[in-house]
Amino acid sequence: MSHQHFILHKPYGYLSQFIYELKRKKKLLGELYDFPAGTMAIGRLDEDSEGLLLLTTDGKMSEIIRSKKVDKEYYVQVDGIINQEAIDKMKAGVEIGFNGTKYITKKCEATLLTEIPVFGTRGKKIRDERHGPTSWASITVNEGKFRQVRKMTAAVGFPTLRLVRVRIGNIHLDNLQAGEVIEIESFQ
Repeated sequence: MSHQHFILHKPYGYLSQFIYELKRKKKLLGELYDFPAGTMAIGRLDEDSEGLLLLTTDGKMSEIIRSKKVDKEYYVQVDGIINQEAIDKMKAGVEIGFNGTKYITKKCEATLLTEIPVFGTRGKKIRDERHGPTSWASITVNEGKFRQVRKMTAAVGFPTLRLVRVRIGNIHLDNLQAGEVIEIESFQ
């Protein structure tokens, strides 16, 4: 059986799913592109997160990419001017809450971003400079606990204001615009 694979720049305000059965109306991935039956998102991005999302009709491929062997890189805009001490704490692992218990995140890669990344304007405005400065960092993890990156930045005193996934393994967001979908032959 031949499978289909897609790269998507998930916009802010969309759920990483095709069906939502609760009463409130939500924006779903199927509104962005005419995906074939059986397409699934590989991993998730929260409704208020943006960026690279891979989709496939191949469940085995989904398992491989979601594994801890594949790095996921995020650019995060945080409240305040993040410092090297906070970066170093995240690199070493920080305590976050997960499923009602305390969890120490695995070691990861984290760096300060000296240049502001260029992404299109977000669907919902982020607070402006009157509320204080913001800064950007890059965080690369190979685990994916619920809202982990947001919890990590908050644990070191810099709550996340905007989160954009820019890389999964060797696949980069590059210049893909919010809502844009590309079908590819393979993720390899």
